[in-house]
Amino acid sequence: MFGRSRKPFLPDLDPGQADLYVRNARDRALRGDWPAALHLLQSTGRDWELRSRRLAVLGIAAGHHPHWVHTWEATVPGDATVAILRAEGLTELAGQARGGASARNTSPEQFREFHRLSALAAEAGQRAAELNPDDPYPWVTRLDAMFANGRQHREEFDTALGEALARDEFHFEAHLMAVSFRCQKWFGSHEEMFAAAREPAAAAPPGASVTMLPLLAHFEYALREYGFESRAESLAAKTDYFRRPEVIQEIEWCAGKWRAAGEPRLIGRGVTLRHWLALANHLADRDRAGTKALLAQIGPYLGSTPAYGYFWMEQAAGFEAVSRWVR
Repeated sequence: MFGRSRKPFLPDLDPGQADLYVRNARDRALRGDWPAALHLLQSTGRDWELRSRRLAVLGIAAGHHPHWVHTWEATVPGDATVAILRAEGLTELAGQARGGASARNTSPEQFREFHRLSALAAEAGQRAAELNPDDPYPWVTRLDAMFANGRQHREEFDTALGEALARDEFHFEAHLMAVSFRCQKWFGSHEEMFAAAREPAAAAPPGASVTMLPLLAHFEYALREYGFESRAESLAAKTDYFRRPEVIQEIEWCAGKWRAAGEPRLIGRGVTLRHWLALANHLADRDRAGTKALLAQIGPYLGSTPAYGYFWMEQAAGFEAVSRWVR
């Protein structure tokens, strides 16, 4: 009908995604109410996956706008949670300095700043681990800092990974770091990457988030083998890969085990894993109706979902493409 136009696609890019509690606590902290962040983390308790996501979201804010963390530390000197936020904030700044481009498209100046900030993050992460002896997440910040010079840190990486998993055997963020570190794009091989994804996925109980890690391994494999520097030109080859019977079978296995304990929650890693499954379904051209239901659960919440960027130049473009596919 004349005068009618489709509403623009406007994804919600807040890293907090569907966790409105952490979004509210962060926004209040940025306005000076740092106890809001403290109280949220206290209420989260030993739910390690949820605590890790909330620390990551708060850490992004701590990296770019640290005034509220300074006030927190001045009020409570030596606070253990502040140590994690400082480490996570430096990790965020290091990642921003490096950027998301391939090595050949990253300048020497970017690499130097990445290495400098990663070294600071490593020191801060070590202090956070000492002050938070039961928490696996400070060890994740240590793992993240090793991406700056990973070939020299393989043994150290394994040691830090072991420390994280000793505190939470199926800690999603720790295993995610292992899959990324051991992929061919960084410091490993396809074989090491798939092993790092499949072993915890097989060993974990039904419903554990790590059961979805093989999907990430397939995304990484397709990116590396069928077009690392391009996106649109290589999409057909990447979709051909995802339509192989053995890949579809693994997608179905991951989805089935992840949902076997009941519908997974949206907070923690729930939104990201729904994005992974929706993307894998789209690439494999399977379960369009199920993907539509996934997107209804996701709503507008994109946050940062780098896997879309393996297939489209922008994450939002990938999210939109999958959304169009189910209409």
